[in-house]
Amino acid sequence: MRKFLGFVFLLGTAGTASALTIAGKEAKPGPMIEIQFPVSKYFQDVAAQGGNPRPQTGRAVLGFPPGFDPSRRWPILIVTSTTDFHRTSIMDAPAYKPSADAEGWITFASDATITPNHDSTPWRLAMLGAALDALRKDLPQSRNWPVAFAGFSGGSKRSCILGAMLAKGRAVNICGFFLAGMNEDKMSESYRNYQPGPDFLNIPIWISGGMDDPIATPSLENKAMAMMRSTGFKRVRVEHFMGVHQLKRSEVKLALRWFRELGGF
Repeated sequence: MRKFLGFVFLLGTAGTASALTIAGKEAKPGPMIEIQFPVSKYFQDVAAQGGNPRPQTGRAVLGFPPGFDPSRRWPILIVTSTTDFHRTSIMDAPAYKPSADAEGWITFASDATITPNHDSTPWRLAMLGAALDALRKDLPQSRNWPVAFAGFSGGSKRSCILGAMLAKGRAVNICGFFLAGMNEDKMSESYRNYQPGPDFLNIPIWISGGMDDPIATPSLENKAMAMMRSTGFKRVRVEHFMGVHQLKRSEVKLALRWFRELGGF
């Protein structure tokens, strides 16, 4: 997968459009907005790896918290879904928005306007890169805003991979990972595969799971935490709640608050 990393250096900050609109849609608190944007040839090439079609148009959803003012610095929560049940990140984003709104975070998720033959990591990587490029075109200051990755089940595993790949090229300023319902350590594997640098080990990681989860059991999540700490990750915690294999919004809220506290933003 290393050959896909070159794209991160293409994430630019050019553009002079008003910070109050993103791809022609008004950026304001309230319901999430959906934008569409052209996908560059470079991102098309990345997405098409493995026999996928070439997406010419991407789409993304954004949710802006109460009091949003583009002249201030706002953290961004990037939501990534599992590939199971044909889920997309855009489908999952609304579940995170109430917690993100409450803690003053922008909610962000990306996709294409066509369906891939294989919902692969290069496909997800390309569409996220193209979406970030579209955001930065109209909101260039967002390039330096803190970013956290969040996912549930398979989406948590994919978050580890995408985060490490983007951190490799310093394409995003990662301030945290929220990993819900994760039954194995993908963070250490991603760190070894993509070698994003020693600073990556300081990023806080919140693992969330239900006490009665039959898929991501408490013992599996505790094992994942132990493996991450063995790799060298310094800020890893597991929090369990009464429930099964599910996303707990109160956990999202607490994790985002923790990321803010540790990041000092």
